[in-house]
Amino acid sequence: MDNLITYALSVFMGFFAIMNPIANTPIFLGLVEGKKAEKKKKIAKTATITAFIIVVCFVLGGKYIFQLFGITIPAFKITGGILIFYVGFEMLMSKTSKIHTNENLEDNDSDDGNIAVSPLAIPILAGPGTIVTAMNYVTEANVSHVGIVIAVFGVMIVLTYFAFSLSDYIVDKVGDDMIAVIGKLMGLILAIIGTGMVTEGIKLSYNL
Repeated sequence: MDNLITYALSVFMGFFAIMNPIANTPIFLGLVEGKKAEKKKKIAKTATITAFIIVVCFVLGGKYIFQLFGITIPAFKITGGILIFYVGFEMLMSKTSKIHTNENLEDNDSDDGNIAVSPLAIPILAGPGTIVTAMNYVTEANVSHVGIVIAVFGVMIVLTYFAFSLSDYIVDKVGDDMIAVIGKLMGLILAIIGTGMVTEGIKLSYNL
């Protein structure tokens, strides 16, 4: 039981670091600027539900995706670890990761549905970093671990929805400086997780 709790906490920290609802809140506000509160909530709901469905599909079908493309677990962990480390490093350097965001955010604000699906759901919430993180936790997991990953991601989606719904209040109370500090801390955690994935991949490759 203790192992499952530890595993759940590890999964939660991984998802929280890569998704970071607080740091993504200003991005959400920028995309929905000028829209009514009801519209903002609708966009937030659509975006979070879409992101949940995408990631769950990868979690449940990850094994078959590996088999289809001939991907080995060590190769996935090493490549995924490098990707996660890169995102974390850019966050530490106060850069907006091209992997985790969309360069043309301002070009997609004419349609509420388009905003919710892209760039909010993809790639901000369910981008490569989030998918890699999710699949990393289930590559060698049993059914209970897969259930925990899906449940924890569901919790993150709910937290993200509330963060987006209360975005005006959060940014006003927390402030841009504190959001930047939180982003750097999450970047450090991501870099550590990425390093761990690479190390684990190397050990699996050489049976260490």
